[in-house]
Amino acid sequence: MATDFWASSHYKRWIVDRVTLREARADDLQYVDDPEYFTYFSVFFANVITKLGKKLGFRQRVIATAIVFFRRFYLKNLYCETEPFIVIAACCYLAGKAEESPMHIKNVVAEARLFFSQQPYGVKSFPSDNSKLAEMEFYLVADLECDLTIFHPYRTLMALCEKESSGDLMTEAGEVGVCTDDGPRYWGTGEGQLELPDEALQLAWSIINDTYRSDLCLLYPPHLLAITALYLTLVLHGPTGDLIQQKSLPASSDSNSPRRSSRQASTSSLGSKRTPQDYIGFFAGLNVSMPLIATIAQEMIALYSIWERYREDVDSTTTQPLAGSPYSATTQGSSKRTLSDSRSGSHSRVGTPVEGMDEPRKAEEAGVITPALLLRVLTRMRETRLSDLVAHSGTGRPVAINKMLERTQAAG
Repeated sequence: MATDFWASSHYKRWIVDRVTLREARADDLQYVDDPEYFTYFSVFFANVITKLGKKLGFRQRVIATAIVFFRRFYLKNLYCETEPFIVIAACCYLAGKAEESPMHIKNVVAEARLFFSQQPYGVKSFPSDNSKLAEMEFYLVADLECDLTIFHPYRTLMALCEKESSGDLMTEAGEVGVCTDDGPRYWGTGEGQLELPDEALQLAWSIINDTYRSDLCLLYPPHLLAITALYLTLVLHGPTGDLIQQKSLPASSDSNSPRRSSRQASTSSLGSKRTPQDYIGFFAGLNVSMPLIATIAQEMIALYSIWERYREDVDSTTTQPLAGSPYSATTQGSSKRTLSDSRSGSHSRVGTPVEGMDEPRKAEEAGVITPALLLRVLTRMRETRLSDLVAHSGTGRPVAINKMLERTQAAG
């Protein structure tokens, strides 16, 4: 396993540009009315992986690895030619192995089958045969090119920050110093760490969690995402922001300032107490491009604004997917958990219920994106794609059915 990010397959093969992302979605875009749906697909499927991972008892790092596997898989495959739910289960199963937290395949199949059968997913065709998931894992590893070592921003975050009582976060992040890069020291001289209170450190951790709801983990190295999370934390965390403003005010020389003798007495009484943290100086000393950090921060802010339209707490019972789809929902039960609830408190954005919207149809007419709507869009994409392939077969043209479609349909 590589311990240097710059020498790893993650850096050399799996940091892509936006052109590659657009090319990966080019065929899918032919079957949707609004390309923005793919932004919500990213949020929706990341939430699904997070929920399933929590049910399997995985740590956050394992869940993050599963999400990265899922995103890498769909760099090479189409939503309209695959069954995402069997892919999600395979990603969770494989991530457990890759992060040395293995889960028996029988448990994964049982949990996934039960979870996906509930609202709002209503997947009735998830296989109960363990061999189907094992087969999907084989195809997943092949598409990932056996590159299973994933670098996450969590370790960089803990390496950059002063640790006080953050034992839980240390456990989640893994051993600090393992799998962090030994290339250019992106924290500058390496002397000193950013001193943050525990609540600010937790906020930075939550912002990192939120990055996995987008394609940022494919576009940027993990240490840049960690630094961006710290950058946003200094802005969003009120007490820390107030402290920065106080330090930026010019020092006054009036009577409110203590006399020199009193300052000396205070200094002698405090002994070796450190001076207040220079947050601005800390970021200025980092060996990274701050304009690039600001760009990533703007992308995160844009993502938060998009999330304002997404809700998982809207009753989906009266909004049925297309007839004959694998997502045929039952008429009982509803999804009552908000987006913030689905994250189990590990993410920063707080979702709010849609007031007065008792029916998903009304919510969607008001511009709210729901899981039921996304599942209908996905089903329509797959049906239209299949119709096109069948139509092409009648003209003598080869039916270029993706092998993964055959695999996932067989698994389902």
